[in-house]
Amino acid sequence: MALGRALTIAENGGEEGKALLRLLEADTGKARIIGFTGPPGAGKSTLVDALIREWRKTGQPVAVLAIDPVSPVSGGAVLGDRTRMGAHSLDDGVFIRSVSARGHLGGLCLAAHDMADVIDAAGWPLILIETVGAGQSETEITQVADQSVVISAPGLGDELQAIKAGILEIADVLVVNKADRPEAEQTAKHLEAMLALRASDRQDIPVLRVAASTGAGVDDLRAVLDSRVTQARADRRAKRNSRRLALAALELASRISAGIPEDGLAELDQTDIERVLRQSLATLTAETET
Repeated sequence: MALGRALTIAENGGEEGKALLRLLEADTGKARIIGFTGPPGAGKSTLVDALIREWRKTGQPVAVLAIDPVSPVSGGAVLGDRTRMGAHSLDDGVFIRSVSARGHLGGLCLAAHDMADVIDAAGWPLILIETVGAGQSETEITQVADQSVVISAPGLGDELQAIKAGILEIADVLVVNKADRPEAEQTAKHLEAMLALRASDRQDIPVLRVAASTGAGVDDLRAVLDSRVTQARADRRAKRNSRRLALAALELASRISAGIPEDGLAELDQTDIERVLRQSLATLTAETET
């Protein structure tokens, strides 16, 4: 499949990847992207699988980018997420790609932003991104997604500690999965109490009770996500552009520090170098001031 090959090019990066993204840039920014994050064992894959079924009932095509933990043996993705969503493999309205995090922190892989752009350019109107599930530092999804869903579940021990210090702040929707368990209501109330302590503009975040394995509450979650589409798409685009500028500046700095011969640096356009550095510094200054 052409999309699969394009995603491999984007994942591998390099000059070929950059050239591909330049060609596709005009066709990006149209898809709606929803991120799913939360501690391991919360049932992210099961919930995403259940949501795919709900959206497919309405005829909505759905693409999924599942970031899997890196295999300590092969260095590739474990592919556990794709296995759980295997029931959709014969549905032409569903596209699923699993990719290894390759040790990248933040819950995504380094190429996740670019891979989302490739899927967007391919015409998929709805993209679901499932993060690794690493805990409170897993906030990079906000740079990619229009909406971020943070999933928790009762009985995971210290799962509330894992989300309250970091990823609670990024949630647009909070989900208590496995809500058929006795401790679920207590977990939901704990989350609601924590939200009440947050800034006023973050207190209207819904806390939904869902049992993904049985489908209970999944239709309500889909309805809430569909009803809360905001201007976040423009905010996401700005964040991603800033990130790309910063990465370009880091790449340039690393090439210089690595002692690349002068003819190697000469391949870089001086105007582009100055523009990247200037805009990157302006972005970093603005972020520091805020």
